[in-house]
Amino acid sequence: MTPPHRGSGGAAQGRPPPTVDRRLLAANPLTAASTLLGALLVRTGLGDQPETIVGRIVEVEAYGGQEDRASHARMGPTARNAPMFGPPGHAYVYLVYGMHTCLNVVAGPEASASAVLIRAVEPLEGMAAMRHARALSRTPGQHVPDARVAAGPGLVGAAFGIGRDLNGVDLCRAGSTLRLARDDIACSPFDVLQGPRIGIAYAGEPAVSLPWRLGIAGSPSLSKPFPRPGDIP
Repeated sequence: MTPPHRGSGGAAQGRPPPTVDRRLLAANPLTAASTLLGALLVRTGLGDQPETIVGRIVEVEAYGGQEDRASHARMGPTARNAPMFGPPGHAYVYLVYGMHTCLNVVAGPEASASAVLIRAVEPLEGMAAMRHARALSRTPGQHVPDARVAAGPGLVGAAFGIGRDLNGVDLCRAGSTLRLARDDIACSPFDVLQGPRIGIAYAGEPAVSLPWRLGIAGSPSLSKPFPRPGDIP
């Protein structure tokens, strides 16, 4: 599986890259996850930081609607998961362990409650602003390599300064301070890794074994290694 590899492209040339087409996110969650893999995550207006933060999405997890026992939607609509039941392309931001925020992209047709968790982002621009944002979080990471600054779902939230105030924001709107973008300039092929989602043992089968975690092979920013061929029965 070799979709296009997206670099910093238009952002690096001083003009905003085009946003991801919302219609592509209205597909089933695994197809939406494939669309997001290699896309750009763009952050502006982060406190007093003048820099625009740009990173390439290198790892994602797909989650179905209420039928997916690993999904936050499994118990139906609540105050917490309300954005999941809205239109695709919006953010679902939630808190884990009372301290880390995680970013999900609502996917599928409206009210289907599918979503894609952004597990890892490879930094492209705005490293100083990313490190500043992490220093303000509970995961400062002063000594981690640049490539590892957003190498995990909680670290994405920290490095991009994503708080609950961004819950429900339209990620496909050009003017949003947090948005998803394409890169139609810097493209090269990449191989896709695929494996089970992480940390969902409570969901049981078949949810545990679904190969709904995707990553870009060779990226130094993956949150965790993917299983090797033959590791999964």
